[in-house]
Amino acid sequence: MLRNFFKPKKLKYPVDLSGLVTDMHSHLVPGIDDGSPDMETSLILIREMQKLGYKKLITTPHTSADIYPNTPSIIQEGLQALKKKLDEENIYIEIEAAAEYMLDDGFKKLFENNQLQTFSKNHLLIELPYYQAPPDLFEIIFEMQIKGYRIILAHPERYLFWINEFGKFEDLKNRGIYFQMNINSLSGHFSKEVKKQAEKFINAEMIDLLGSDLHNTSYLELLKSCRFEPYLEKVMKSGNLRNHLL
Repeated sequence: MLRNFFKPKKLKYPVDLSGLVTDMHSHLVPGIDDGSPDMETSLILIREMQKLGYKKLITTPHTSADIYPNTPSIIQEGLQALKKKLDEENIYIEIEAAAEYMLDDGFKKLFENNQLQTFSKNHLLIELPYYQAPPDLFEIIFEMQIKGYRIILAHPERYLFWINEFGKFEDLKNRGIYFQMNINSLSGHFSKEVKKQAEKFINAEMIDLLGSDLHNTSYLELLKSCRFEPYLEKVMKSGNLRNHLL
């Protein structure tokens, strides 16, 4: 009973996500990564995002050298096919595509060849390997910033290799990196540690963007349930979020 007594209460009413306007992290182009497997699923997910109040979707397929070697042409062809189907189904929502780049050896090649897909005034979404940060992370970031990229770090709450080194995250923030938190991280589904890290970032007012990181209908249900999380309400009221500017 004591354990339940101290458990944070859920909100009585769901947080209204329409204030975000834009979701800038998802995997809605069908069949090119571990996100939506087919067009039918993509349509279901997009319809539901529209019901949640989103007006614009910037979908970001994984791009990595070994697992998802997506190119701009692959992503944009998939996007055009998706747009065509949306028109046929009379689903009217603004949608564009960029990519979520894993910082691996393949990324360096894309960067050097100016083949990176950005969105909304040169924003670039990157992610780190989950086991450790690249040894030259800060050098890569500096080089990208010199070229004018506005870097967004995807789901920093999930990089548990720095769970006891919060100063590393503060260093990134001081270098002008935007932090994008996954709303679903507040569910606890991805581990208690991830949830605690997300809440820690919110308390420190370090979150600049919220993303659905939508992959499938299971993620969609998590997203809906997270609308009752007090910390989602807190970050939405922080005045720090930039989703509507994208």
